[in-house]
Amino acid sequence: MLIEKLIFNMIAFALFIIIFFKMIKKNDANYVIILAISAIGIAINFIEIIFNLKAGIVLKTIMYILAVIIPIIVILLEAKGYIFSEILYIGLAKACILFKNNKQAKAFLILLLNKYPQNVKGHKNLAQIYEKEGGMRRALDEYIKVIDIDSKDYDSYYKVGLLLNELDKKEDAIVILEDLLKKKPERKDATFLLGDILCEQDRTKEAIRIYTEALKYDPKNYELYYHIAMAYTMQNDFSNAMMFYKKAAEINAILYNAYYNIGQIYLISGDLEEAEKYFQKSLQGEEQEADSYYKLAKIYMINGDKENAIKFLNAAIDTDNSYADIANKEPLFIPIKSLLHFPNLEDINEKETKLTNKEIKLKKHLEDTYKLSGNLSNNEFKISIQKNKQKDIGKERE
Repeated sequence: MLIEKLIFNMIAFALFIIIFFKMIKKNDANYVIILAISAIGIAINFIEIIFNLKAGIVLKTIMYILAVIIPIIVILLEAKGYIFSEILYIGLAKACILFKNNKQAKAFLILLLNKYPQNVKGHKNLAQIYEKEGGMRRALDEYIKVIDIDSKDYDSYYKVGLLLNELDKKEDAIVILEDLLKKKPERKDATFLLGDILCEQDRTKEAIRIYTEALKYDPKNYELYYHIAMAYTMQNDFSNAMMFYKKAAEINAILYNAYYNIGQIYLISGDLEEAEKYFQKSLQGEEQEADSYYKLAKIYMINGDKENAIKFLNAAIDTDNSYADIANKEPLFIPIKSLLHFPNLEDINEKETKLTNKEIKLKKHLEDTYKLSGNLSNNEFKISIQKNKQKDIGKERE
């Protein structure tokens, strides 16, 4: 028993001295907390010796936890690069966030950064709070500080690009994202964000290059093929667009937006049979369901199949009753207007779209191209689509 107490005191005092010198060396008063905890454990042991008491298992466990285990944990964590103040303040900040007290959480993190201005985790946690509060510029400043301190913090690189884009600093966002992809070319989030920004600026050729480069690292990623196809569509390179849409759909059979866009391209080319086939496939997807019904109704009307035209146009209106107004303005449907399900004007409510801004822009582009094409006098385009179709027939035979 006496030997155990001597050993305990030697270890506890040694740990106390180590923590004390850490406090002196780092000039960090927060270590007083550990010293106080350790002192309580040592005091329990002294009381037991002085008054010749026999501590129970619970009291003895508390004594060892306070005077030995907690100081050892702190020393081991610091040996792995952690800082006690970092653990303390970030822990307190997270607790404040849990109780929805962001103001106090920021105060704790600022205290940490005042003491350790190069602390990456402090800056990142502060940036995340600013971001959630909508303080994009402050969040951006904090993420920039992170990458100044640690140039290999690629998550913060991406965040800088994302925030620059949201702040409408497109060129700066492009620069930072290109820099990130040079260092980490496999980052798909950066690839898609950079590609979207480039497409938004009508720099689709550069976007295709970015997406194609990413395929080297993930050749079976259907989203990359889909985004390449959308970029080619915006260029009116419908032959290449078709090829990449079909490749994307081969990998992901439920990519109904790809089927819809293929149907649109065939409709533009005047190939109603193929357009009908792909619009039928796209019906299964909620995003384009109503529009697919509407396009099929147009195809059936052009082909003189009024019965199916009525059926599919009513299905479009039932799915999204805003199509009642669209159908009412379309001269093609004048002969069947009296047989349509027109809701009351006050009941018309456009269904909320699940398409991305990029997909909405692309959809409008295809609609405008269809209107301008006048059902296609572009023979060169028709030939390229026909060649694409022949390739598909050849594949099916194989």
